[in-house]
Amino acid sequence: MLVSEIKSISKGVELHVIDLVDLTPEVIKQLDENLVQICEGDSCSSLDLVKSNFFRFLNSKDYRTQIGAVAEFFVHLYLRQSNLKQEFLFFNLEEGSIKKGFDGFFSNETEEYLVESKSGLDSTAGISHKSKIKEAYEDISSVIAGDSRKSKNNPWRNAYNHASHIDVGTSKAIRKKIRELSNLFDNGQFSSVDKFNIIPCSSIFVTDEWSVETSRAILETEDGFFMGLRAKSLKAICVTKASYESFLSYLRGEQ
Repeated sequence: MLVSEIKSISKGVELHVIDLVDLTPEVIKQLDENLVQICEGDSCSSLDLVKSNFFRFLNSKDYRTQIGAVAEFFVHLYLRQSNLKQEFLFFNLEEGSIKKGFDGFFSNETEEYLVESKSGLDSTAGISHKSKIKEAYEDISSVIAGDSRKSKNNPWRNAYNHASHIDVGTSKAIRKKIRELSNLFDNGQFSSVDKFNIIPCSSIFVTDEWSVETSRAILETEDGFFMGLRAKSLKAICVTKASYESFLSYLRGEQ
């Protein structure tokens, strides 16, 4: 299990802080049980094959994309253990890339959740979980509002395509809701972030000696910071991870 410290900020606003110092046997077991489902859904692929495909994908990308993909993957792992249902494939429907649009679309019995993940190295000047959460929040807000600087593509169409994949197993009701949002977006009828449940995420990789200060800083952030991030509900997830290389070792079968 990924152990988190959860701080309730207010009704509908939570902060989840995770220190992932190493891949313990418990975490490796969790990876083994979830890797195929996260990447490919209810496919018939073997764990070893999906690990190999993931490793090849990472090797084909630059370092920034590599750490971003691994950071996003562990967010999905944590949300799955939190009893949220993944309504997409981590691997994109196009060969050789991870998904586009929203970084994640999850649900429970009554609600849907949009995920945006940001990551970086602790050696980067000025980096903090607070700044990455703010960056993730602003990105997902702009995507919903149809004014994203990264892409003008319809994010709901991509979400619908993933949700419609048979190996994802998304309900007809959720697919219908996404399709309606996609049609509105195509017609230039955009929405605002305060109508959605959002999960902005920050992952910081430790490049030197481990320190608790990174997590402590976000836990001590004034509650007003989170209250200023408008949403129907908000879960901010902050992961401090000791090593990118440890996950590569896992994919290579060395752990």
